[in-house]
Amino acid sequence: MPKHFLTLMDLGGDGITEVIARARELKALRGKPEHPRPLAGKSVAIVLEKSSTRTRISFEVGVAELGGQPIVLNSRDVQLGRGEPIADTAKVLSRYVHAIVYRTFGHDRLEVLRDNSSVPVINALSDEFHPCQLLADLMTICEHRADGLRDLKVAWIGDGNNMSHSWILAAASLGFELVLACPEGYRPSPRVLQLAATTGRGVIRVVKNCAEAARDAHVVTTDVWASMGQEEQAAARVEAFAGYCVDAKLMGLAAPRAIFLHCLPAHRGEEVSAEVIDGPASVVWDEAENRLHAQKALLETLLSEA
Repeated sequence: MPKHFLTLMDLGGDGITEVIARARELKALRGKPEHPRPLAGKSVAIVLEKSSTRTRISFEVGVAELGGQPIVLNSRDVQLGRGEPIADTAKVLSRYVHAIVYRTFGHDRLEVLRDNSSVPVINALSDEFHPCQLLADLMTICEHRADGLRDLKVAWIGDGNNMSHSWILAAASLGFELVLACPEGYRPSPRVLQLAATTGRGVIRVVKNCAEAARDAHVVTTDVWASMGQEEQAAARVEAFAGYCVDAKLMGLAAPRAIFLHCLPAHRGEEVSAEVIDGPASVVWDEAENRLHAQKALLETLLSEA
């Protein structure tokens, strides 16, 4: 049976740690003759139902650097966009390629693809989870913090969205402290919090007060207030998230040498101030680059086990 990656819990704590360690090795080897090419002779379908900058480029370049052939497909390019059942698409793609990267809306679509695929399926973003981004985020923390993921406190500020859900599963898998500051009505899914609780690891709290979350945090992170598909809610969300901007005052409550993360794209003046995202605490450009390295390590891991 192929090993899939729909959430961080598909890897588990040890698996996450191993992928991050391998990602750092691949980053150091990039451009060198000894860089491995474990995907030589293999192809990977990258199916995009949501527009993308970082996801598309990092996966396309990553597959190529591992020696494989990336095949990028927008929904309009395939019969999936014209109503072909996902199960049928999965069965056909499995006969052609060695892995499927899927960026979509409902997480249930990924689950159907996984259940009907005979090759590894990777969640490149769904409305519920964004685990590839978390691999890059965790790698970035390890690069910028001497203690890595040990004794770590992370503050999430803003929407209880797919990124917050992935942070919750990261904390549950690796055992660090996560405090999420979210307005009423925009808190993380109780089902995801319950899933995290089954691991018995991590300290995960949801609060309303941003200062409570940020105080003594080693990492402060956020995301846009209205994600793709929520444009009609933008005005209501701006009102609901008033006071949830990561600014210099909030960063000042964090631990010394705390870092700021954002999965991008960012809206300066909304979820984060320009002085923070463009300031010395921000490592968002390293974070964006690390999508490439973390996903290369993930592909190598999944395809070596396929």
